[in-house]
Amino acid sequence: MDIILASQSPRRRELMGFLPYPYIVRVSQADERMDDRCLPQDEVARISRNKAYGVERNADDIVIGADTIVVCDGEILGKPKDETDAFRMLSMLSGRAHQVMTGVTLLQGDKCVSFTEITDVHFRTLTENEINDYIRTKDPLDKAGAYGIQSGACLFVEKLVGDYYNVVGLPVCRLYTVLRRFMEETQ
Repeated sequence: MDIILASQSPRRRELMGFLPYPYIVRVSQADERMDDRCLPQDEVARISRNKAYGVERNADDIVIGADTIVVCDGEILGKPKDETDAFRMLSMLSGRAHQVMTGVTLLQGDKCVSFTEITDVHFRTLTENEINDYIRTKDPLDKAGAYGIQSGACLFVEKLVGDYYNVVGLPVCRLYTVLRRFMEETQ
């Protein structure tokens, strides 16, 4: 039995290293398009399931799929298309609270468990210069909501309610709890 992380995210790979289980990485080719007619927390869980089902596995392997989004006023903010889109997103988040949602799926054979972890993040008011300076680092261009809390955007966060690691991209504590229970049930 292997534990397989179905993700190409270097942040998720790093966070998986905190778990006391060896794992391997297989990148999923799943469709990640979201249906904006559905609730964001349901959609991010659905995408995590698609990712888990989208990797090659043996029947006894446990696959972990995950997807993270930022939601502000009901709008899903994925990865920005370009610097202009990053500026739009960061301006929208400035001086406000938003939610970071990570959908996680554990899959083994016919057994599938999904959950969504939600963390509230409060940004202080940002100046245009601060936003542009951050965008120039290129850090926001491959991150949901156009920011990485574990890097330069840590300067923007006034308050966080929930799991910090969820905002980075993987709710490690909850994943560990669910994975441990998942493994116990399959023994």
